[in-house]
Amino acid sequence: MPSQPSRELITVPNPEPGRDYEILLETDELTCLCPVTGQPDFASVHITYVPDALLVELKSLKMYLWSFRDQGAFHEAVTNEILDDLVTATHPRRITVETIWKVRGGILTTVTASHP
Repeated sequence: MPSQPSRELITVPNPEPGRDYEILLETDELTCLCPVTGQPDFASVHITYVPDALLVELKSLKMYLWSFRDQGAFHEAVTNEILDDLVTATHPRRITVETIWKVRGGILTTVTASHP
């Protein structure tokens, strides 16, 4: 059965919860729809976090990001929603989500959101 987009972020135990270490997750596979024109928007995503007790499972993150594909949303809203959902799922010590949106109308947009 083929994979499907999903809003569920699955977590796994951190093997080193007593140590601060940084994880960088990167992908060029984020797409959504412009809420004004309905045209597709394409972005790279960089997620940097210091985990506490939980890590995000990578396939669930891929399926989660895929779930934005048919959603109409502004770049800032998508970035902050990803941050909020990752904070809720993993309760990291700190996390930053950066989205770098492909040029639209001659303007490249980068949105960065952090917690705490």
